[in-house]
Amino acid sequence: MSEREWRFYLDDMIKFCEKVLSYTERLDRKGFESDEKSYDATIRMLELLGEAATHIPDTIREPASSIPWRQVVATRNRLIHGYLGIDNDVLWSIIQDDIPVLLHELKKLKRASYSNELSS
Repeated sequence: MSEREWRFYLDDMIKFCEKVLSYTERLDRKGFESDEKSYDATIRMLELLGEAATHIPDTIREPASSIPWRQVVATRNRLIHGYLGIDNDVLWSIIQDDIPVLLHELKKLKRASYSNELSS
């Protein structure tokens, strides 16, 4: 895969994180759980986030160890394959605690990848 191609997936991951935060920004947990459209859209973005992460090559993942690649993919798998067993406590924690940090780290990776390109 060319360097340009994996960057498309990185951009998608950033977009999916931003959408999760946008869909949930004015909601508390109870409001989130009762707002079916926001709930469903958020889950879909988390699924897509994990799918995009599978397309980031190991040569990029390994130096970016501050990003929990395996957990991002595992969350996707759990949501897709375990839809009857979604734990809303865990889901809300991911949204509130993990996604903002992940978004920050993904943006750092994007900046670093472009800095490396310019210096090469």
